[in-house]
Amino acid sequence: MSLKVLRGLAAVLWVIGIAGMIISSVRGNNNGWVVFSGFVTLLGSLSVLVGSAIAHAEPIEVFDEARAEQLESTINELVVSGADEGAVRSLVRQAIRLGRR
Repeated sequence: MSLKVLRGLAAVLWVIGIAGMIISSVRGNNNGWVVFSGFVTLLGSLSVLVGSAIAHAEPIEVFDEARAEQLESTINELVVSGADEGAVRSLVRQAIRLGRR
């Protein structure tokens, strides 16, 4: 089921739940039906929260030792050729931050 369909079903649950709370409050103020309608609304909200969390979950990146060594050797080559080590490492940190966005 796609997230769009899940959101549509949740919207239906919200409308039914809110309408149920209003109608059961006006017609006899039956607390059992009001609470039941609230749970229907809660079910719609939780389904959207859980569905969104699962759909947007990103896999944890594994630290790649070989790439880290290659990057470190490239930094050392730049420093040996005359570049400022602090500036190069600062540039690498900025690139990492940019890549994470």
